[in-house]
Amino acid sequence: MKTRVLGKTGYQVSEIGLGCWQLGNDFGPVEDAEARAILQAGLDSGVRFFDTADVYGSGLSESRIGAWCRSLATPPIVATKVGRSAELYPNGYSKAAVKQSLQASAQRLGVDTIDLAQLHCVPRDVLFSGDMLAWMEDFKKEGIIKHFGASVELLDEAQFCCTNPELASLQILFNVFRQDAVDALFAQVEENNIGVIVRLPLASGLLAGKMTVNDQFDKQDHRSYNQDGAAFHVGETFNGLPFAKGVALVDELKTRLPAGHNILDVSLRWILDHPQVSSVIAGASRASQVMRNASASDLAPLSDDVHVLLKAYYYDEVKGFIRGGV
Repeated sequence: MKTRVLGKTGYQVSEIGLGCWQLGNDFGPVEDAEARAILQAGLDSGVRFFDTADVYGSGLSESRIGAWCRSLATPPIVATKVGRSAELYPNGYSKAAVKQSLQASAQRLGVDTIDLAQLHCVPRDVLFSGDMLAWMEDFKKEGIIKHFGASVELLDEAQFCCTNPELASLQILFNVFRQDAVDALFAQVEENNIGVIVRLPLASGLLAGKMTVNDQFDKQDHRSYNQDGAAFHVGETFNGLPFAKGVALVDELKTRLPAGHNILDVSLRWILDHPQVSSVIAGASRASQVMRNASASDLAPLSDDVHVLLKAYYYDEVKGFIRGGV
């Protein structure tokens, strides 16, 4: 597993990280033993960066990670997020409430100071007011967090966050089916030494290349209840694509790739071919998936021809079907 520097944090993080939304049982039930096996499979595969949030399973994901980390001689870097809990979202934001939420996260994670705390897709008016970013600066000074970043839905939100001189990281939607950050954001993050954390690298599993239109998802899985944005931003589920259309687009792309190119490998390697990316937080509901995703760090960069093909396919065939903006 290769490592990269995560922006201003200076942390050496694994190119492939582990997104831990599923450990909150938000993709269907995961037993404690399986959750621990998923985390350990990541560590055994070289993963040294784990991303969670206070709202994943109402703290369950954080608690599982914290219990596991306490068993390790050298815990990995763990990032969490704040801003989507019922106490805060959508209109309960205050400095005291955010501080209390972060302190509760630290307690669940079993740490005195959080490695990296990220604003969690807070409402646009709250974000653009600038108050929360200023509060995060204060929490850093107080020693509640070591560094702060922001997880955002849309690129104009990311661009705004970049104007904060202390922002260390940005977590964005970025994948073969969501390419706009290359031109709209990456020069700005380079100039400001901001690490990019990529979520939804496989577009909720679409780009793993195994889904069919007949697939059914657990009722607790957001891929069941949020396909049209009923619970939260539509872009967080299947990249904002209608499910059947997303499956069709993946199936067509598989026919256009050169022989010997697996779409899952291509999708992860394409992201890693962008040096502005610090870590790709692929989620996994089984230990075997963690190991499979981690292997992408060993792949050779894609050829220029494949990059040209993927760019044309996105702008000509995919982008027009994305709902919720980019």
